[in-house]
Amino acid sequence: MRSDSYTFKSDDDLEIFVYRWLPDGEALRGIVQIAHGMGEHAGRYERLARKLTECGYGVYANDQRGHGRTAPSADDLGHMADQDGWNRAVGDLAAINRTLAAHHPEAPRVLLGHSMGSLLAQQYLIEHGDTLDAAVLSGSTGDPGPMRRIGGWIARFERLRLGRRGRSALLHRLLFGRANKAFEPARTDFDWLSRDRHEVAAYIADPLCGFVVTVQSLIDMLDALGRIYAPEKLARIPSALPLLIFSGEEDPIHEGGRGLEKLVAGYAAAGLENVAQRIYPRGRHEMQNEINRDEVAADLIAWLGEVLPAPRPR
Repeated sequence: MRSDSYTFKSDDDLEIFVYRWLPDGEALRGIVQIAHGMGEHAGRYERLARKLTECGYGVYANDQRGHGRTAPSADDLGHMADQDGWNRAVGDLAAINRTLAAHHPEAPRVLLGHSMGSLLAQQYLIEHGDTLDAAVLSGSTGDPGPMRRIGGWIARFERLRLGRRGRSALLHRLLFGRANKAFEPARTDFDWLSRDRHEVAAYIADPLCGFVVTVQSLIDMLDALGRIYAPEKLARIPSALPLLIFSGEEDPIHEGGRGLEKLVAGYAAAGLENVAQRIYPRGRHEMQNEINRDEVAADLIAWLGEVLPAPRPR
């Protein structure tokens, strides 16, 4: 595996940091672009990237706005932008896709979004689905309904109180306060991420993980969730696009499966013809870091082999 990194300037002059992992040799079976979750960074996906490169896939993964090495300083961790950060983050993913098309025109392109990254990916499918050959949603969910609206009202009140860059303990509890409930008595605040204690400990020890996202960033995300589940939006996703949705059975983000049921039902109603779903028994939120992560990676690679077209001739 060959690994390196680069940066590019976004439309609003932010330096976006991108990891790149490529297999040894010339031919690529495809390129997997990863959009990571909230409160983490793309460097945590190196192990999955290694599995993919061993099978001939290239991997690109950017640190999202307000995350990892894209954040200009420690004070910027968790802040996507003063305005329109969510849509700008989707635009960053589109910019990377254009780079993939230019540098690897022969390789089929896949977007894999995890958690918050899966929500960004859901919007990407609506706006740029025709740039992909397949998509994968990990640790995802569907429209939270009334909770989204309540969260939006509270977030706007908190913005008045704390400012755009403020960090609200109230909002954080609303979003994640019950995540550990099913795993009590819990050892840490992050037991809901994985059954692997070493992975949870590594997350806690990582200075680029576990921070609280700013009020404005949460407002932008919640507003986006109010748009991306509308039937007229979902109808814009290419109906033949292969889509894999996988999750841990005990992931608290999808509310006991209810969120996933709504997500899959929405895609079915929109006419998507090739949606696969895999639920891993007893798995938690980060299946790529779970105790059965090798099984998860093998299933992903097998699915890619089934649905991706042959590499395009140069």
